[in-house]
Amino acid sequence: MKAMKAMKAMKKAMKAMKISKIAKGKRAKVSVFKGYKEKTSSGMTKDKLTLNKNGRVVSKAQSALAKKRNSLGKWNKAVSEARKALGIKGFCAVGGKTNQGKALYVKAKSLYAEAS
Repeated sequence: MKAMKAMKAMKKAMKAMKISKIAKGKRAKVSVFKGYKEKTSSGMTKDKLTLNKNGRVVSKAQSALAKKRNSLGKWNKAVSEARKALGIKGFCAVGGKTNQGKALYVKAKSLYAEAS
């Protein structure tokens, strides 16, 4: 009888567990982006997240900075111009062991310096 009373009293005192609004772990940004949680552990809400070209959920600010400093595109353009100028067709390692590769690197570097 006493045990029953104790159980009833305990049930009355217990509260439901609070579900966290903060997303944690590897898929935190995804769960915030989809609306399952309110924010990530770093405080990013849905309005601060976006999808990148690969379909990953990333920070809008970081994505904008990466797009702004896209220097690899400039280098690729310089290399393709250098290949055209030197008349290189097919594979050639830029700055490789061959004289052609070394010449390609020097030409690409000069074109890249002009563009920057």
